Amino acid sequence: MNMISRDERKRQKGLKKFFNSFTYPIKGLKYAYRNEQNLTVDVGVAALVTIFGFIFKLNKYEWAIVILTMGLVIACELINTAIEATVDLVTEEYHPLAKVAKDTSAAAVFIFAIVAILVGLIIFLPKVIALF
Repeated sequence: MNMISRDERKRQKGLKKFFNSFTYPIKGLKYAYRNEQNLTVDVGVAALVTIFGFIFKLNKYEWAIVILTMGLVIACELINTAIEATVDLVTEEYHPLAKVAKDTSAAAVFIFAIVAILVGLIIFLPKVIALF
């Protein structure tokens, strides 16, 4: 296999490199969606929230907050996946620091998921209450 250094790859220019820069994140999304159960749940919840957003006719500011929140939850999940994969690459044996890395990255997703639920309640709960 012809190996080139990271620096050489970074110096490469052109349309092929430009278009490849879009294929890599798509491959990452596909991998995570197929292999990470929590990401599948996050995408499903985002779809439901989007449907409810249309039903309750969110204004542009509410949409901005909801879209940003959904995107950040999914981004946190992807970062967590990357951290877990990197830890698994470095060691297959149990190590307390590997556990800390995995647990704290999972905790970051958990915290932001709670924030997303609170944002959802702030935006949607008054609209649901207004129905009754």
